[in-house]
Amino acid sequence: MNMKFLQGQPHLHDLTYDDVFLVPSRSDVVSRFNVDLASDDGTGTTIPLVVANMTAVSGRRMAETVARRGGMAVIPQDIPLEIVADVLKSVKSADPVVESAIVVSPDMPVSAVLSLIPKRSHDAAIVVEDGTPIGIITTKDCNGVDMYAQARQVMTPDPVVLDYSQVSYSPEALSDLYAKLDSQRLHFAPVVNHGKLVGILSSKGIVRSSVYAPALDSAGKLRVAAAVGINGDVEGKAKALLEAGVDTLVVDTAHGHQAKMLDAVRRVRSLSPGVPVVAGNVVTGAGAEDLIAAGADIVKVGVGPGAMCTTRMQTGVGRPQFSAVLEAAKAAHALGKHVWADGGVRHPRDVALAIAAGASQVMIGSWFAGTHESPGDLHTDGQGRLYKESFGMASARAVAARTASSGSFDRARKSLYEEGISSSRMYLDPRRPGVEDLIDEITSGVRSACTYAGARDLEEFAERAVVGVQTAAGYQEGRPLPTSWQ
Repeated sequence: MNMKFLQGQPHLHDLTYDDVFLVPSRSDVVSRFNVDLASDDGTGTTIPLVVANMTAVSGRRMAETVARRGGMAVIPQDIPLEIVADVLKSVKSADPVVESAIVVSPDMPVSAVLSLIPKRSHDAAIVVEDGTPIGIITTKDCNGVDMYAQARQVMTPDPVVLDYSQVSYSPEALSDLYAKLDSQRLHFAPVVNHGKLVGILSSKGIVRSSVYAPALDSAGKLRVAAAVGINGDVEGKAKALLEAGVDTLVVDTAHGHQAKMLDAVRRVRSLSPGVPVVAGNVVTGAGAEDLIAAGADIVKVGVGPGAMCTTRMQTGVGRPQFSAVLEAAKAAHALGKHVWADGGVRHPRDVALAIAAGASQVMIGSWFAGTHESPGDLHTDGQGRLYKESFGMASARAVAARTASSGSFDRARKSLYEEGISSSRMYLDPRRPGVEDLIDEITSGVRSACTYAGARDLEEFAERAVVGVQTAAGYQEGRPLPTSWQ
């Protein structure tokens, strides 16, 4: 990692992402599509995005969708092991190209159908009978319809279908599939194999499959990570996750530079897991070095920058994220290891800056909470805007869920302390309501940042990046104006 500051520019204080900017350099990279966004940290991702292990963000639908576009989700440590195992099985069984459909029966009431459609970004459900798609229902089809009416009464029957034998990664096959949908003026169509439903393909999904490479394991299955805490039977939990087929194991606690965490990492490493071990969180080079010495392959960096985290206001503890990533990455790289930047990203520029600072991946939490694929229920506010509730993993809400099996007195004691927001509205962007839409936005920005630096991959980007320090006015100057300043 050889990131340089502009003109050797000194910085007398720690820096956030807002405090810095990237300087363009001479470049011969012709197109952003010539940039390889694959990480070199051993996790097998093809884009540098990891969904944070937050129960309001990361679940089965999120993990499947993100892996299909090259990223990876971390299933939270608070989820019971048997449910995590089911999630891993579901993600591993998902097709790398064909998207999972919302499936309903012909006799399902419209009210139930409408509750399911928002679970994915397709705005449609497939009506299936004996495994065969017989109709399609969209939200529009349900307008002004009796909520007790059955799906068969409002569906569009005899849908155009695509045959699974035509599906592949090849540009020619994807182009043919897109042309077939376009010729029928369809945005999506069910995919069948021997007449039975496999999933759906949308026109946008077909285009994305030509741009992104899925994150696949050695067996060609989608990749997924899972987390364990540092309390209880750490080895037993880690072993169970490994047996369930997890591709990356994350040992997670808010304060990663403590003896209990170091012991937990050693215990996980003693299992010879055969997959990358991630541990955190820390904000210093010393913290990174100690976790690596204990057995971590990747160190998670960040204390307090998350949108749902109140640690800095409650305790004064933390560190501006750009400086934290920069120092921890330098220490990790000297030992041949890597870091993930965890928290504090609110714009694509922040992701690019984290990678420039030396992160191999950037973790995203609340930013992805306001999407169709996050686990929460979809709500509507008084202005008709759609949102989902998000909460921090150190919030009273999360702690209550985490200690549900404890005694009532113990739960009451722990409920007195929290370092996270228990409820926050994360609104769906009408233009980008799905996590794939946000991935498009983020990766587009990162690819362009690489072209400005003259880099063809992330390693070269970190080497060639030139970073300057700016004032608040400098940051404000770069913000677009949605309306006139007059």
